Amino acid sequence: MKDKAVLSAPGQESGSCPAGESAPYAVHDAPEGMSDVPEALGDAPEESTLRSGLRRYLSAIQLERLEAVTVGIAGAGGLGSNCAMMLARSGVRRFVIADHDSIEPSNLNRQFFFEDQVGRSKVAALRDNLQAIDAGIQVTIHRLELTEANVDAVFEDCAIVVEALDGVEGKKMLAEAFMGRKEFFVSASGMAGWGGPDMRTRRIRDVAALVGDFASDIASMPPMAPRVTMVAAMQADAVINHILGPCRPEQK
Repeated sequence: MKDKAVLSAPGQESGSCPAGESAPYAVHDAPEGMSDVPEALGDAPEESTLRSGLRRYLSAIQLERLEAVTVGIAGAGGLGSNCAMMLARSGVRRFVIADHDSIEPSNLNRQFFFEDQVGRSKVAALRDNLQAIDAGIQVTIHRLELTEANVDAVFEDCAIVVEALDGVEGKKMLAEAFMGRKEFFVSASGMAGWGGPDMRTRRIRDVAALVGDFASDIASMPPMAPRVTMVAAMQADAVINHILGPCRPEQK
């Protein structure tokens, strides 16, 4: 497909909205490198309930672009589990997720897990939770600790990698491995406590986005759902913005 329009104005493209409805979004070009949808995805996947609902807001081309990308998520805790959930609800259907940890009661205050999953592998439980949203979502899981020796192989097939690790050393390792080497890299810093500094996004050209308040530290303040989820949402939004390009209201 060669059509580069990814956000449709009312009446711009048939199939973008149900009959009698319109989406108030302007048409613009896809980001560099995201203009073509692989031929293998020319036929839409079997319609799921989620996908049929997304058709109210997104065009067929937008849905195909979201479905074509494999997103790697390094870490399945407060950032990774919530970011994956939001991307899945937004139409991303291919994930590679890596984490070595198991679910503990102290995780339930901010992570996308449930009481009956305590004790399970985070990656296995997250796969189940994502497929509960849409059974057609493809999730490759790796229960391991990410290291310099394995990180390239784990995310080899991913165009986009989201860093969702706890420690500074892990974050540095992911940035050195993927920033500027993958199509897009998203990292986070600063999400502890409540209230606190404003959240911000720092963009590095078209290859990376860094999100968070860049100040708070979970070593000295508790990780709480509102701010952790805010940063996870910012990571997911950066990924969607990279795939589809900016979303603009229709110019009247």
